[in-house]
Amino acid sequence: MIVIITGASHTGKTVLAQRMLEKYKYPYVSIDHLKMGLIRSGNTDLTPEDDDDLVGYLWPIVREMIKTAIENRQNLIVEGCYIPYDWRKDFDDCYLPEIRFICLAMTDVYIDAHFDDIRNHGSDIETRLDDSDCTADWLKNDNQKNIEGFGRTGDQVILIDKDYESDIREALKQLDGTGSQ
Repeated sequence: MIVIITGASHTGKTVLAQRMLEKYKYPYVSIDHLKMGLIRSGNTDLTPEDDDDLVGYLWPIVREMIKTAIENRQNLIVEGCYIPYDWRKDFDDCYLPEIRFICLAMTDVYIDAHFDDIRNHGSDIETRLDDSDCTADWLKNDNQKNIEGFGRTGDQVILIDKDYESDIREALKQLDGTGSQ
C-alpha cells in the first residue's frame, strides 16, 4: 500500500508520517528531503521558495517512485506538499487501488485559536531554520488553496477544526478502514 500525505504547511504531515512509520513499519519518503537534495546538489536552479515550479519538477519523480513501489509490492508513505491537485490522472486503474490519499488542512477558526501552538510545533520532527514567513494570514491562504484544490478533484480533505489529536486519529482510522468515509 502507498499512502500519500499532503496538505498545507504546518498541518502535521511529517508528524503523521512518523506516526504511521511507527505504527505500520512502512518506510516514508519526505518530498522536502528530495527537494533539498536536488537543490543542494545543483541538479536544479529552483529554490525552496519556488513552490509552484517545484510541483511540476518533483511530481514526475515522486509519481514514478510510487509506481515502482506498487509494481514491487512494497509499502511506502510519501509525505509532502508538492502533490498536484489532479494527481490521480497520472495513474492507470491498476495503480489507484493501492494508493491511500490523506490531505490535511486547518480551518481559519482553528488557525485563529491555535496560531501560537501551530508555530511552536513547527519543528516537532524536522527543524525549521527560518519560520519567519509563517503568519496566520499565510497559513489561512495556504490551507484554503488545498481545501479548494483537492476539493475540486473530489479528494477528501481532513479538516483540522477543533482538536488536532482527534482529527489525526481520524486520519489513522480512515487508513485502517475503521473511520468514516
